[in-house]
Amino acid sequence: MSQWHDLDQQYLMSTYHRLPIAIERAEGNHLYDTEGSSYLDLFTGLAVNILGHSHPAIVRRLQEQGERFLHISNKFLNPPAIQLAQRLVENSIPGKVFFTNSGAEATEAAVKLVHKWSQATGGERQGFVVMEKSFHGRTLGAVRLTRQAGVYQDFPQPDFPVFEVPPNDIDALRAVCEQERPAAILAEPILGSGGVQPLAESYLQAMATLAQEQGMMLCMDEIQTGVGRTGTFFAYQAYNFSPDVILFAKGIGGGLPLGGIIAGEAIAHLFQPGDHGTTFAPSPLSAALGLAVVEELLDNGGLEQGRENATYLWEALARLRQQHPDVIGAIRGKGMMIGLDTHLSPEAALRLQQGLLQDGVLVDIAQQRVVRLLPPLTLKREETDFFIERLSAHLARSGEEVL
Repeated sequence: MSQWHDLDQQYLMSTYHRLPIAIERAEGNHLYDTEGSSYLDLFTGLAVNILGHSHPAIVRRLQEQGERFLHISNKFLNPPAIQLAQRLVENSIPGKVFFTNSGAEATEAAVKLVHKWSQATGGERQGFVVMEKSFHGRTLGAVRLTRQAGVYQDFPQPDFPVFEVPPNDIDALRAVCEQERPAAILAEPILGSGGVQPLAESYLQAMATLAQEQGMMLCMDEIQTGVGRTGTFFAYQAYNFSPDVILFAKGIGGGLPLGGIIAGEAIAHLFQPGDHGTTFAPSPLSAALGLAVVEELLDNGGLEQGRENATYLWEALARLRQQHPDVIGAIRGKGMMIGLDTHLSPEAALRLQQGLLQDGVLVDIAQQRVVRLLPPLTLKREETDFFIERLSAHLARSGEEVL
């Protein structure tokens, strides 16, 4: 591993704190490093590998599309993209899709589309309302909307207005919308990087009502929560409202870069030729894999199986919290998006992560002390049992380090 670490330090910019393992291959729900060690992957490439690694349906589609063509210009019709867009619209809101290469690019597309809508309706409403600790990407337009100081820092920012409100405070949201007259609300149903903080059902429904009453666009950032991650195809679908724009990425590409927005009928017509574009999106290969993911989730029982696997994991975590109440506070999230809010210092939380790594389990840490779990929907019961056993042992030792 030291060889790869040294080369990484020499040739790649240091924009990430990497875990000390070099990955050689992946299969099922496990990663394998260059030294032959196996790791249960509860990280899933930051919510990307929703069906685990090398899923047979994805591998088949990879080979089939790879033998046809890998890239064409957007000047031509792209059957895999058209098929995927149809499935996305049929399983969300009536409208149209614009594909991107990533979640940040989806945010950029949403910013431009909302601006087009604002100008088309007289320009009286400008800007976005976002939640404290939200994360919407790192490109300059997206980082303007991201509400984490360590991310937006002092980089140059576009000058469109952004209004920040506390999550789940409907009075604060209503006051900003009435006083500042923003064009749109942009919200993650569950703030992932913000510590796996769910927005309450009553808050989401009130948000949708407020947007309709005030004549604003409601944009749901489903980049991390979507594509089956929280138990429904998109997270908002559990709460009896419909957004105007849906942002998606991560899990949709089957492991390849793919993202985009689904724009409702009231706004989808505003992008005209030349208004926006991209060379690579949608990659025919990514779109083909995306179609395989959708088919596996919606046609072949993957979504239902994922809900069952998530229920088993949540029940096990609830028992674990009862055993270690001094270390684990709240357990937040939904489906296969879970945050264990610990009473540990940031240093102790990192030691917990490193200890699990040595035991062959990969987890993430968000907001310094939240153990963030993003398991695949294909997580097996025996894999959950293994994780719980190892986590319990480390929590017992961590009990001496609580704040």
